[in-house]
Amino acid sequence: MESKHSWPVIWTPRAHAEYLSAVRYIAAERPAIAIEQGNLVRQAAGGLADYPRVGRPGRRRGTRELVVPGTPLIVVYRIQEQEARQIQIIRFLHGAQ
Repeated sequence: MESKHSWPVIWTPRAHAEYLSAVRYIAAERPAIAIEQGNLVRQAAGGLADYPRVGRPGRRRGTRELVVPGTPLIVVYRIQEQEARQIQIIRFLHGAQ
């Protein structure tokens, strides 16, 4: 069962840079798709605030991976339950990676 209180969702600089790079890459060929997929990513990442365990266990210990519906994109994150209770987005990947 998930918490009744939202968790803050924090993007690391690396994850944010990877996200921007992916959106720019898609936009070079298909601007409308880039906007749509960018919105889907932000919506999915924002949903982690209320459902932090929605993603599958990650490839690396202590991480989780959320496949963004309707895209080949994956948000890699960890749940910080000690001290600063938050969701930390640490990577942003294409499913082929």
